[in-house]
Amino acid sequence: MSRGSELFERIRSEQDKERFRQLSWTGSFLEYIDIVHDNPKVARTAFQRVYDMILSYGSREYQDSKKSILHYDFFDDPVGSGRDAIYGLDIPLMKLVNIFKAAAYGYGPEKRILLLHGPVGSSKSTIVRLLKKGLEAYSRTPEGALYTYGWKDPETGLVEWCPMHEDPLRLLPERNRLSLVEELASDAEYPLVLEGELCPFCRFHFNARNDAALGDWTKVVDQVVVRRLLISEKDRVGIGTFQPKDEKNQDSTELTGDINYRKIAEYGSESDPRAFNFDGEFNVANRGIVEFVEVLKLDVAFLYDLLGASQEHKIKPKKFPQTDIDEAIIGHTNEPEFRKLQKNEYMEALRDRTVKIDIPYITKLKDEIRIYEKDYNPKKIPNKHIAPHTVEMAAMWAVLTRLEEPKKGQLTLLQKLKLYDGRSLPGFTEENVKELRKEVKREGMEGISPRYIQDKISNSLVSELDEDYINPFMVLNELESGLKHHTLVSSDEKRKHFIELLGVVRQEYEDIVKNEVQRAISADEESIMKLCANYIDNVKAYTQKEKVRNKYTGQSEDPDERLMRSIEEKIDIPESRKDDFRREIMNYIGALAVDGKQFDFRANPRLQKALELKLFEDQKDTIKLTSLVSNVVDQETQEKIDVVKSRLIENFGYNEASATDVLNFVASIFARGDIKESS
Repeated sequence: MSRGSELFERIRSEQDKERFRQLSWTGSFLEYIDIVHDNPKVARTAFQRVYDMILSYGSREYQDSKKSILHYDFFDDPVGSGRDAIYGLDIPLMKLVNIFKAAAYGYGPEKRILLLHGPVGSSKSTIVRLLKKGLEAYSRTPEGALYTYGWKDPETGLVEWCPMHEDPLRLLPERNRLSLVEELASDAEYPLVLEGELCPFCRFHFNARNDAALGDWTKVVDQVVVRRLLISEKDRVGIGTFQPKDEKNQDSTELTGDINYRKIAEYGSESDPRAFNFDGEFNVANRGIVEFVEVLKLDVAFLYDLLGASQEHKIKPKKFPQTDIDEAIIGHTNEPEFRKLQKNEYMEALRDRTVKIDIPYITKLKDEIRIYEKDYNPKKIPNKHIAPHTVEMAAMWAVLTRLEEPKKGQLTLLQKLKLYDGRSLPGFTEENVKELRKEVKREGMEGISPRYIQDKISNSLVSELDEDYINPFMVLNELESGLKHHTLVSSDEKRKHFIELLGVVRQEYEDIVKNEVQRAISADEESIMKLCANYIDNVKAYTQKEKVRNKYTGQSEDPDERLMRSIEEKIDIPESRKDDFRREIMNYIGALAVDGKQFDFRANPRLQKALELKLFEDQKDTIKLTSLVSNVVDQETQEKIDVVKSRLIENFGYNEASATDVLNFVASIFARGDIKESS
């Protein structure tokens, strides 16, 4: 079998013909009535469908600073395998979903324009892109099925489909439509809304057939063909997108359709719906979503179309009467354009019909890191090593630029960042974090965007420097040099503030790598276990007021207070709290013994840290790390340094080059006498 035949055979075997038949279903109007009776959801409004689509992926509740937050899994982008996942914006997304819910039940927001408002690069367009993608995928599931119809020519058998993809139930006679719909959807979760009339094209065909049938409605719908409707942005079905152009080229026909001059000669009139293209963005988006990119840059003439489309659910195609639509209108805009809207008194009607949802920058470090790790990871960048903390430090700076200075004088901006990130700081509780969030006014609405960070990490990766890796200092230097030409940093004062924050991040990085080198030096597990056993023996004797047997002399001695305090001081246990800490350790060991378990120092992070720091203090002089600075290293010291380097590689994610650089960097800190223990 040839290679081509193998390829064809593989494609043939992987085809899902049954699914294709389901998605391509066609039938009669009568069959559609049975479908609606069995499953009223097929006749949902656009808002109802979007809301159900979001819920279909599930959700989970969690607590953040004593506040219950609902995370909707849909915004993790299950449709696109996480490519457009949204991180750290659960609260704004909760507000957005609640608006969809209220609109689904007909409480008012279905008559509004949803306006996503926020700084550049805050995921506004990504959120809309997710909704559009989700709706496309949902329409291809049994739960998200929806239908439209066309008119069959009795002579040729050709079908002319409704250009606005209307629900076939619109064909029900208006005089008894309400009672018929109530009967069909008596068990529906939502009220079925079937207001309005047929589009001009379908109205023309209905009237022509109704005249021929002498008013017999049943004969008219006999010529109707119903089919499954698949929402698709590329095919311009159920999704429209409008992006403003310069004022001279803006034309309202882009929204509501235009005359097909080629067909005027065939049909003889501009007002014949068969000579009109119902292909404006409002037309094609019927039953789904229409997105307005930079909506507030629209020409005033477009805004009138928007007002009617949102409030009355009607549009006005040229030469035709008001035409009913059913779609979610979502726009997004940046801060300067929104300020213009607020000041423009002529825009009062638009402001009144707008529901604003603020989409700020992320203010949680762990969520900001996830944005960059999605693009900068070993799988996507296999040929260049990204040293540990490189992405983290860039993300830390980005978040710091977005935070407002805390009003509590004793709290630094970096400490505030750590509290927001869920870390515990002495003297601060969840209630304090809640207060911090309440006191801010515009936090997250200004600062550095993720795009700037991505650009500078990319610059570092393609730098001409002959390195097979990048580290935090390379990226931080790129971030600083780029500020000179950053178009969105409008003042020297702001630029100076951002540079100062880079200094804060560099200092934090120093503390982190010092701590890692300390841990790598003291990572001799056997030595830690011996030190731990010695400490526990002394603590046990101290708490039980007993003596300790000296294993070398065999004599009974008092507990070694100097040893115990040298360990406890490493984690800031004050003299006044030492008894409490020691009793806490012994109670924990006792509880484990009751359950038949042995004590492991790794189960107590504070004690583990104290033991590691004590061991580092005892061993750092024997390793002579500072000798790296002078480049005079004896063989014994080199062997010890190589062991530390291998631990950095195995335990902390460095490669050979980045581990060497980190050791040299920390050695230079020690050489200048800066041996402050990191917190």
